[in-house]
Amino acid sequence: MLQGPYSSLDRPLIHLPFRSFIVAMVLLPLTGFIGCVFISVFYHYEDSTYTHCKVKNYLPSISSAIGRTPESYIWRCCIGLHSAPRYLVTFAYLNFYRSRFINRTPELLLSAAAFLCSLAENTGLLLLTYVSSTDNYGVHEKAFKTFIVSSLIHMIVTCRLWYVIKKNYVSSEEVKSWRWKLRLFLFNVACCGVSYYLFWRHNHFCEPGVYTSFAIFEYLVVFSNMSFHMTAFWDFGIMNIIMATPPEGKRP
Repeated sequence: MLQGPYSSLDRPLIHLPFRSFIVAMVLLPLTGFIGCVFISVFYHYEDSTYTHCKVKNYLPSISSAIGRTPESYIWRCCIGLHSAPRYLVTFAYLNFYRSRFINRTPELLLSAAAFLCSLAENTGLLLLTYVSSTDNYGVHEKAFKTFIVSSLIHMIVTCRLWYVIKKNYVSSEEVKSWRWKLRLFLFNVACCGVSYYLFWRHNHFCEPGVYTSFAIFEYLVVFSNMSFHMTAFWDFGIMNIIMATPPEGKRP
């Protein structure tokens, strides 16, 4: 349950500030990803940096960094723990938008689109994490495309919704949230474009170091995506996550 102050009749089992919840949610994939890259570089360097071009490369791609043991287990564990809170945040945003855009049909439709895209993004991330390209390439490829496309659509729809919020509700944290959402969306799009170009260039020209540049921009795509979701830190600043049992008289 996500709410403000809870009733004195409830018996809270867990009472967690939403900001702490968001930080923990984002730190799970962040620390898992950084750990996987470091393990790949220090223990599986030759294998993780190898490409079909056989040119000098210094960093593994994301798929390479999380594709070996124990990296794959670390990544799957972190994403598994991360996914449930992400679904909760998705529903929290839907309720938030509904309360802000009462009787405003265009924004309510955009809210529904943001909700569906967020569900698709998280589901795509789960699928591409647990179904590797070696297990089922077709499912893995579709999951990756679903994740990228739904992530970009979710970002632009969210930026639009927060632009409307910024115009109608003057709050320093809401303005800050909208500005960072817009910056991170534009940065994410730019990094996606550059990484695609570098991947294409590596496959066509096999130049030393190009795949390393691709890996760096691929990392930046992931980091900017995580940072975008981290802006919920400002959006639900006064909220708390509460798990409570009902009073004895109201129990079934």
